[in-house]
Amino acid sequence: MTSLLSKLYFDTVLGHKMIQPFAKWYEYLRFGLIPDKVKMKREFVKNLGYEPNFEDPKTFNEKIQWLKLNDRTPLHTQCADKYAVRAYVKERIGEEYLVPLAFETQNVRDIIPENLPDYPFIIKTNHDSSGGIIVKDKNAVNWVQVQNTLDKNRTVNYYYRFKEWQYKNIETRVIVEKLLQDSDGNIPMDYKMYFFNGKLKFTQVDMGRFDGERGRNLYSKKWKPLKFIIKRPNGKPIQKPERYKDMIKLGEKLSKPFCFVRVDFYCFDGKIYFGELTFHPSSGHCKFNPKKYDKKLGKKLKLHVAKV
Repeated sequence: MTSLLSKLYFDTVLGHKMIQPFAKWYEYLRFGLIPDKVKMKREFVKNLGYEPNFEDPKTFNEKIQWLKLNDRTPLHTQCADKYAVRAYVKERIGEEYLVPLAFETQNVRDIIPENLPDYPFIIKTNHDSSGGIIVKDKNAVNWVQVQNTLDKNRTVNYYYRFKEWQYKNIETRVIVEKLLQDSDGNIPMDYKMYFFNGKLKFTQVDMGRFDGERGRNLYSKKWKPLKFIIKRPNGKPIQKPERYKDMIKLGEKLSKPFCFVRVDFYCFDGKIYFGELTFHPSSGHCKFNPKKYDKKLGKKLKLHVAKV
């Protein structure tokens, strides 16, 4: 029965329309009715094994929880919105750093080959925290499945699930961007730059996301390997990006209003592209090894609400 419902939901337009209202209510009833602090404490203990102090936070993860509760502005909502953030980036650092936008719509049924480019692209919902559907040949895609998957993704609200307030009021839509590929046709790695109080503290580089064994390297501002890991083991050493200093300057401009934000960039073939802004990495459940770095990094982050 479950497999039949799943097939109807993802493979047919009519079946999806019939089931989708129940999916929306299920999302709200399962996650949306739990008070913020109750949900946050439960997830924190489950993921990290200790109880958070919301009033006097000391560790990095506790301070991210404090920010989730206290640092809530319209600018956070704009910058968490993968479509609306483009205006912020254009104003702060310039339109040339934006990934080319091919199409956008609030109707998933508009996602059809006639509306999409002939070059490789990636389809995303603007309120999602990660992921996307990569399309290199639009003639080899089941578009009903894609539309239904996107519509399902639109039911997810990360405020309900993880109490990340900036996602609560995003007006959902679908965006289609050019797929970034280097001169060899590979999808470039992204550089996740952690800015504490407007200053870069370290950079995270994830590798093997699409084509091999996953790894994660952490580097200091001077591009020296750090002595801790977050969740995943180290991968092979990575060269400093060719425009690393420019990335730092751009990141400082984008991060200036915020106490903490992770700024993601792509850098390849002499160009820099903006990826996204993330206010609560892993929703404040970063698993540090050794664990003492949770507190060490927490000491470096001075709490305040956004300057808007």
